[in-house]
Amino acid sequence: MIPLYKPYMPELPDLDNILHSGQLAAGKYTKDFEDILTNYFQHRSILATSTFNTAISVAISTLDLKYGDEVIASPMACLASTQPYATAGLRIRWADIDPETGTLSPESVRSRINSNTKAIIHNHFCGYPGYIDEINAVGKEYGIAVIDDGIECFGSRYKGRLIGNCGTDVTVFSFNPVRMLTTIDGGAVMFDNAELLKKATLVRDCGIDRSIFRDDLGEISSECDINVQGYSATLSNVNSYIGIQQFENLEKRIKTQRKNAKKWAERLKDYGDYKPLQSVNGEPNYWVYGILANNKRSCIKKFRECGFYASGVHINNNIYSIFGKEETLPGVKKFYDSFVALPCGWWVDEEMI
Repeated sequence: MIPLYKPYMPELPDLDNILHSGQLAAGKYTKDFEDILTNYFQHRSILATSTFNTAISVAISTLDLKYGDEVIASPMACLASTQPYATAGLRIRWADIDPETGTLSPESVRSRINSNTKAIIHNHFCGYPGYIDEINAVGKEYGIAVIDDGIECFGSRYKGRLIGNCGTDVTVFSFNPVRMLTTIDGGAVMFDNAELLKKATLVRDCGIDRSIFRDDLGEISSECDINVQGYSATLSNVNSYIGIQQFENLEKRIKTQRKNAKKWAERLKDYGDYKPLQSVNGEPNYWVYGILANNKRSCIKKFRECGFYASGVHINNNIYSIFGKEETLPGVKKFYDSFVALPCGWWVDEEMI
């Protein structure tokens, strides 16, 4: 069976040296990894974090989102993308989605805004870019921060620009095992504002300003005040080194996935029961190849019988009681009832499709 996901692990020639160096926590390799990310995105406001959850938590604290504040989000997302907001005591108001794309409907987002709305969480479902310019315009109109949730879209592009460099207030990425880039576990948070980055740097590291934290003897200085709440959320040297090595053939792997996507499109074009998931002015990383099927269960079974592990990937989170009373969202229902993901990764030989 060809898997839907597969972790990529490169050669790690220096790993043993790092493991026995006595310097396992955040350090040189963390800085090097962030420098590589900066160069990749051509964007200087990026911080690596210990997990995707802490990337979101750092964003929440940096934006001063408080208990009881409301955020607007799509229920078609991984629980890893939605639970951190509930854990922080924020109320999620679900917006509907465009059933042709699986991403937030700008019109539905606008209709959900009220005086308690403090942020819009824009998930780019399974690596397919959503209506970024339109959602950002709604946020700017109402003075509400927009967070691009890039849990599955590292390397995806929108109007030629990498997601993470599209003018959105905040972007978060996941580096968990099956993502396009993995550090085994980890994440990143990006800001389109230098002052927010400065604050986030403190929030990520227990509120500590490392430039003045220790005195001339290397002891903790009483002159260094801690005046913001924070997390122990830095990415270790070990994880960062793995992330650095991932970049060696990142673009080659993404290119392979886009080539596989073209093959899937060609292969399925004459099948009336399926149609490809649409991308909004975007070029997905094709973490998966998305299709909309007339009969979801039958489609999943058929592709599995053919040796491809097809899946619906996510379930709509508005069914969970932790988020309050379920409400009917017609776009979400239509999309959930038809979406199927097919293996499209770098490990899939084009001739297999």
